[in-house]
Amino acid sequence: MTALTALTPELEPLYQAAQTAAAQAYAPYSQFPVGVAVRAISGQIYTGCNVENASYGATVCAERNAIAAGVVAGERQFDALLVYTPQSDLTPPCGMCRQVIAEFFLPDTIIYSSNHLQQLQGWQVQQLLPDAFTPLYLANSTKVPTE
Repeated sequence: MTALTALTPELEPLYQAAQTAAAQAYAPYSQFPVGVAVRAISGQIYTGCNVENASYGATVCAERNAIAAGVVAGERQFDALLVYTPQSDLTPPCGMCRQVIAEFFLPDTIIYSSNHLQQLQGWQVQQLLPDAFTPLYLANSTKVPTE
């Protein structure tokens, strides 16, 4: 985990985009709006917000929505992610989102959490999900012969 820090000019566009996305969140059950901005290695920024559902398991998190928006546009690798929540606590991604992040970000990429006070806290992907199951495991797998 990196120390609590202030918003930097490099992260400002992500912060603004994530804050705007959070305003679009559909969170009638948790009352916990989340917005996320991801930057692809192309430089393009994609956003997502949480979309809740009365069947809680059908809820989709902002992180996965933002990454999916990039994937739909043809992106396959990202180099920045910033989560925004309009509360004082800085909130890291949930476990399911950590797995999706590990799929599309390098292990040393910093994933940021921010709030309405423009505070930031960051974690490397490998800190959020040590020993993540990634495509590398699939590439190195051996098939067990069946008889």
